[in-house]
Amino acid sequence: MPRPEVWTTGIAWPGAVERAATRAEAAGFDGLAVVDSQNLAGDPWVGLALAARETEHLHLGTAVTNPVTRHPAATAAAAVTLQVASAGRFVLGIGRGDSALAHLGRAPASVARFEHYLTVLQAYLRGDEIAFDDLGFHEGVAPPVDTLGLADAPTASRLHFLPPDLPKVPVEVAATGPRVLAAAARRADRVLLALGADPNRVRWGIETVRAAGATSVGSFVNVVTHPDVDVARELASGGVATFARFSVMHGTVSGPVDASERDTYAAVHDAYDMTRHTQVGSPQAGKLTAEFIDRFGVVGTPETCAQRLGELVDLGLDKLIVTGPTLGADPAEARAALQRFTTEVLPGIG
Repeated sequence: MPRPEVWTTGIAWPGAVERAATRAEAAGFDGLAVVDSQNLAGDPWVGLALAARETEHLHLGTAVTNPVTRHPAATAAAAVTLQVASAGRFVLGIGRGDSALAHLGRAPASVARFEHYLTVLQAYLRGDEIAFDDLGFHEGVAPPVDTLGLADAPTASRLHFLPPDLPKVPVEVAATGPRVLAAAARRADRVLLALGADPNRVRWGIETVRAAGATSVGSFVNVVTHPDVDVARELASGGVATFARFSVMHGTVSGPVDASERDTYAAVHDAYDMTRHTQVGSPQAGKLTAEFIDRFGVVGTPETCAQRLGELVDLGLDKLIVTGPTLGADPAEARAALQRFTTEVLPGIG
């Protein structure tokens, strides 16, 4: 089986994102993905443009943007611009939205609206023309252009500046529940599972998307490498709680779980404090058991982490987006864990 792509994650803050990108490229990562959460982090499109200038081979992407805060034409225009700036290294990651929308007082987009957005977004990225009536996103805030009495005006929407020889921007969709997994399989170039690292759950996700027609499947994975597993669990807890919540966002757990896991998912759901999103020491992180972290995440010695990741790759994943220690983790331990992963785990994946 070919080696999977292995990406790391970061935030798009000027100065920090360039350093993260150059370190990732030097360490042998295939890509760097940055969050898109306008109230919590810097602008991903600006940050990735800065990172593109400082790297040569590293792929760059969003993990993930959403269908609400930007019109699909604006998202497509930004994606194409980054594709040109990076010489074909950009990947557009998108999901239904979470913290970006919560900080605007909104829940994730409906599955139907999300799939429609993906359909239009892919059309823009291919250079297709989209009928105005097929847009239907935020046009209610402004009247039709024909009210202006112009001598001539556009009759449909497309990216007029799209270079004809530019490789199409790949679209990867983060998904957890069965309806979103199926929509992603229909509309994405790759489906990114957000189901954790339990092989039973990952296998279920792969089977679900392949049954709906997808051929390329990746996954987000919470990974912390440390010789003391208790320290590893603590460092991973903020990220594990966040990704675990995706599986129970609306109160019902997606994917196969046993009774004890179901109770933990419910506890994370009920305790989730969005003002402490992803943080170690948050109320939601406090609901995790050691057993849950060990199954949902990948924690422990380099040998343990390498074995667990190898098992996931053997299931058919062709991309891993690795999320390590998050906000609130001990900075020195977090840096050491990342260094341990890049030197002792990354070279042996695949």
